[in-house]
Amino acid sequence: MSEQGEGFKIVSDNRQARFLYEILETYEAGIELKGTEVKSIREGKANLRDGYALIRQGEAWLINVHISPCSTASQYFNHDPRRTRKLLLHKQEIRKLLGKVEQKGLTLIPLKMYLKKGIVKLSIGLGKGKKLHDKREDLKQRQDKRDMERALKR
Repeated sequence: MSEQGEGFKIVSDNRQARFLYEILETYEAGIELKGTEVKSIREGKANLRDGYALIRQGEAWLINVHISPCSTASQYFNHDPRRTRKLLLHKQEIRKLLGKVEQKGLTLIPLKMYLKKGIVKLSIGLGKGKKLHDKREDLKQRQDKRDMERALKR
């Protein structure tokens, strides 16, 4: 996934996910959206913070992701901001994810929502929840890295 590539624009980033979860694998998925949702996403009005994905009956679903109602559409045609949306993945990917989620107790977390050649895509990560001491260790490593960079600048 080239972030500087042509036709690539990050709309929403879930930075909290990398702090709360240890991401083991990432997958790219399409999302089944309504027209007003696409308009809102293009305006950058999407929030992935509380979202997660589930696999039910052989299909992947994105739950609790907030996409604000479109400001230009009428109230009647607008969408529910937190509705459940279907993720578009290949069957073998869904089967692979289902096995890992059920057996190992892992979670599917939305990491980034972006536009790729005009199409809305979602990067989902297979993650394992971090314990408090893991989070503290990450913060300490980040602080040490910052301190080393400051020392090198001087």
